[in-house]
Amino acid sequence: MTAGFGIANLPYGIFSTDVTGPRTGVAVGDRVLDLAAVTGDPIHATGSLNAFMAQGPAAWAQLRRHLTSLLTGRAHRGVVERHLLPADAVTMHLPVEVGDYVDFYSSRHHAENLGKMFRPGSPPLTPNWTHLPIGYHGRAGTVRLSGTPVVRPKGQRKPPDAGPSLGPSLRLDIEAEVGFVVGVPTALGESVPVSAFEEHVFGVCLINDWSARDLQAWEYVPLGPFLGKSFLTSMSPWIVPLAALEAARVKPPARDEPLLPYLDDTRHPWGLDLTLEVRLNGELISSPPFAEMYWTPAQQLAHLTVNGAALRTGDLFASGTVSGPARDQRGSFIELSWGGASPLELKDGGTRSFLEDGDQVTITATAPAMDGTRLSFGEVSGRIEPAT
Repeated sequence: MTAGFGIANLPYGIFSTDVTGPRTGVAVGDRVLDLAAVTGDPIHATGSLNAFMAQGPAAWAQLRRHLTSLLTGRAHRGVVERHLLPADAVTMHLPVEVGDYVDFYSSRHHAENLGKMFRPGSPPLTPNWTHLPIGYHGRAGTVRLSGTPVVRPKGQRKPPDAGPSLGPSLRLDIEAEVGFVVGVPTALGESVPVSAFEEHVFGVCLINDWSARDLQAWEYVPLGPFLGKSFLTSMSPWIVPLAALEAARVKPPARDEPLLPYLDDTRHPWGLDLTLEVRLNGELISSPPFAEMYWTPAQQLAHLTVNGAALRTGDLFASGTVSGPARDQRGSFIELSWGGASPLELKDGGTRSFLEDGDQVTITATAPAMDGTRLSFGEVSGRIEPAT
């Protein structure tokens, strides 16, 4: 059995074969279980997880119990084996129809690193950072499946000693992130307390929110990221259900400031002990620890909806870059190279400050599982192609 895709995990994705259109599958070892075939439920033949996710936690739990029974009971072995397909024989698709996309900025280490680079001599964190989860609305239409080519984006760039010009980004970067997928929607005007996180969020995936730092630096004042972020956001094909992550739940780091009541997660902590790994052309360059994140996904969702903003099935919100205190725990090249001032040294003798054409970046993650093993989130990857 492929490590990380055991019975304690059972992540969901959308796949197709030469003879079937897109449908729901569950990763089991090095196989994919065809849910439409094994359950007979047409909801798993829709080509998206959205319809199933909208059914809510009771349906999610019931199916998980059923799958566990099918996969562990000898009496079902014959039926199950007929519908287990080799993972290398299927084509994966974007698992959800993404509604809205929100990207947060929840790693204190990442925020402080960028603050030190961009605002030397001033406090690295903005005054609001320890009081609320900062985020921005991204472009849902460019959330694409892992493996989608990363075409170097073009936009306005402005060096310190010249005027702006239009051209390809020279400071193309990654952001190693964790994503959360909404299953159950809300009505306009309804807010989601931290205690209701599990009632609305279906599962967790990996995100690489590719960033053009030179475009971003010129455009982001006063309204924030735009072209520097909107050209592509990569999403992993497998969604790990929240039910698989109970053993990974931890308390978040201590907070500097008292939290307003709607963000108080003392009784409902949703820190997660996930270990990410970032590889450049196969070489491990960073291992960001998600347990270090200052703001949890439950707090992010509570803040996102406290003004009455409605959730839709398929909404995606991401953690922001995951970084730890050590250099080899930083989740972006702008941190790994300190803005280009200290390039990352590679094993082949080369260096990187930012991404070059032909570079392949792969992000993986694991977490403790309920059975004492470690579960996998699969991977999110992308290869840089020249600007067109």
